[in-house]
Amino acid sequence: MQERDIPAVLSIQQEAYSPQLQEDEAVIRARLAACPQLAWVAEDAEGVCAYLFAYHSRVGKVTPLDGEFQRHEQADCLYLHDLAVAPRAGGRGIGPALVRKKLEQAKAHRLRYSALVSVQDSEAFWSRLGYAAHTHLDQPQVSNLASYRIPAVYMVQALH
Repeated sequence: MQERDIPAVLSIQQEAYSPQLQEDEAVIRARLAACPQLAWVAEDAEGVCAYLFAYHSRVGKVTPLDGEFQRHEQADCLYLHDLAVAPRAGGRGIGPALVRKKLEQAKAHRLRYSALVSVQDSEAFWSRLGYAAHTHLDQPQVSNLASYRIPAVYMVQALH
């Protein structure tokens, strides 16, 4: 992802997420600045058609909605914060392909887990990619999960 991709990312976010889940441009730009090597886009003939934000974290740590990425010196987890595919590109396997490539990268960096927050009834999608609900969270992380203000499920996948 590059700075020039931000308008397309914001447009895809608007198409993919309900209004209460949309993060503003400043948050998106901060995510790109925090982990540029882990922010990816996919393109088709019409331009950017999907994006994925990720960062290195610890399993059991939930990023709140609009929260800053909290990188950890002793990261054991690739946290996938946001994956969205433009409706025009749906059904082509772009989302799963981005996730698989990102998980290959995580394994190469010897991370033991990947985690995410599932929203908008996406739990079945993430389950097909190997994630399972993880309910053992301490109170601060439960509060972070509640920041989504809609049903949200913290999910984890062991990588090794």
